[in-house]
Amino acid sequence: MLLVTGGAGYLGSELRRQAPAALVTWHRTPVPSGVRLDVRDEHAVMRCFLKHGPDAVIHTAYAMGDAETIVRGSANVALAADRVGARLIQLSTDLVFDGEQGAPYREDDEPRPVMEYGQAKLEAEELVAHAHAEALIVRTSLLYGPPDGPQEALARRDDVEFFTDEIRSPIRVAVLAAALLELAGREESGILHVAGPEAVSRADFAARLRGGPVAGARSPRVGRARNVALDSSRARSLLRTPIGRSAH
Repeated sequence: MLLVTGGAGYLGSELRRQAPAALVTWHRTPVPSGVRLDVRDEHAVMRCFLKHGPDAVIHTAYAMGDAETIVRGSANVALAADRVGARLIQLSTDLVFDGEQGAPYREDDEPRPVMEYGQAKLEAEELVAHAHAEALIVRTSLLYGPPDGPQEALARRDDVEFFTDEIRSPIRVAVLAAALLELAGREESGILHVAGPEAVSRADFAARLRGGPVAGARSPRVGRARNVALDSSRARSLLRTPIGRSAH
């Protein structure tokens, strides 16, 4: 049985669509047939896992700006997954890098986060690897796809400036979900980059999603990750799921 945390989120919702038999958890936004679970609560997480006995777990639950959910929540999920012998896939981010060391980044490049979110995700990576030796940590990038997705909604706003010198590797949410479900049935552990094939600036990406020009600007150097494009060649060599489609 597959368990997906964060079933009400953008990625979690797509995983629910592609794997309707999965057990999903939610915290603030109810999910039909889901289980309410605050991943920050170590005992609640352990009880949930012991009760349902999942064979595999895809941990997507997080809250932007909430380091406790990202760090402690990930550690709790990893401990519980290890206790019940479940395969664990932990979601992480390209923002564990600072963007100044020569992109595209490979799995063995040294993380140097400059943003709080990236720092929290790196701490989560380290705790997960310690708690669950066989966990697979999947780093990804901006997610897009449905017309009502968060990146699409952001691109339609006229009050936002998009940085011309911040580079990411966007991937369709449906493609990432399919890759994660495939990985749930494999045995790879460690770190794997699963992102889109193109290195695209935030401004160009927003313009593609909008279908027209957007307001562009250069980013402030302090506290911003610049070119954090990911090298996903290892994932492309492993997976049947095609992750090479361009962002347009």
